[in-house]
Amino acid sequence: MASRRRKGAGAFPKAVESPAPKIPDPAQLYAALDLGTNSCRMLIAQPKGSGFHVVDSFSKSVQLGSGLERTGRLSRSSMARTVQALRICQQKLKHNKVTRMRLIATEACRRAVNAGDFIRQVKRDTGLRLDIIEAEEEARLAVISCAPLVSTKTEQLLVVDIGGGSTELVWIDISSVPHRDRPRAIMRLHAGFHPPESPFPAAKVVDWISVPLGVATLRDQFSDVMDDSARFALMSWFFEENLVDFAPYKDEQPREGFQIVGTSGTVTTVAASHLGLRRYDRTKVDGLRMTSDQIDKVIHNYLSLGPAGRRRDPRIGDDRQALIMSGSAILQALMRCWPTDRLSVADRGLREGLLYAQMSADGVLEDGPY
Repeated sequence: MASRRRKGAGAFPKAVESPAPKIPDPAQLYAALDLGTNSCRMLIAQPKGSGFHVVDSFSKSVQLGSGLERTGRLSRSSMARTVQALRICQQKLKHNKVTRMRLIATEACRRAVNAGDFIRQVKRDTGLRLDIIEAEEEARLAVISCAPLVSTKTEQLLVVDIGGGSTELVWIDISSVPHRDRPRAIMRLHAGFHPPESPFPAAKVVDWISVPLGVATLRDQFSDVMDDSARFALMSWFFEENLVDFAPYKDEQPREGFQIVGTSGTVTTVAASHLGLRRYDRTKVDGLRMTSDQIDKVIHNYLSLGPAGRRRDPRIGDDRQALIMSGSAILQALMRCWPTDRLSVADRGLREGLLYAQMSADGVLEDGPY
């Protein structure tokens, strides 16, 4: 399947903010649910200054896209697992009396021929109405979730979201935006990659692409390769081949003022392994900057462990070990392609983007994503 792009051009999932100190007013609550190829995640939060406090959260590996690469369909067992998880989400929404919410499904439902039947089953069994969003909106949500991590010195920004079924890359030029306004300019992209004229300095989306290869789909492409190292090398090469039409990839880019922000379970797992965390700590991972050498060292250690060793490693775990090497192959390919030796780690993603977008649209956030 070809990558999608505009014409012309987590491991250890945790809440993004500290819990609210008191019982919130239901009228102030917002919810965001992200149903991906591998996981179902939800946050319930209330606005707080320029951000939000998380009131409740949910995350579970449902493997909705299991077998999709082979059959083109969502299997009965994967749909049943997912509906069970969504019932828990529905109970949390009801308990917290949430009325403002955005519930989305991504790549697995975009690709499955029986996705419509599944969405109707979810509505019938849980009362939840899922929206299957397009790849551009998925990319936009990933971008705005990372706005607080954008350096004021950054002029060219690449945001990468490695999902279960696809990987979104967005290249943004903020060189014409005053330094102190650059994170805020990224946040304004919640209105679209090409928003209407504004009196504020604007971030320019140079190009974006949705590669239909994520940690689950890339793994499935090479499941018949038995040698661990050979499979890793093939996955990394194959992912890079899918980037050749991404416009900024073709030209020489200056190293100065360039920043890559990566958001995904792969990126946070690699960061936790680098830090040697035996117990995940979001405050140490979110915003961490890793060098290419540090990333390579972690990945080489993963390879030396082998599947059995990765399964026993508490920083990876049994669920993640089957996906960490395909995610690492994507990450290594990305670090080869662009002129930087550093990656900013984001422990945030579509749920946070959904919350920021809803709250920004309602005007309930203070000025700027700080």
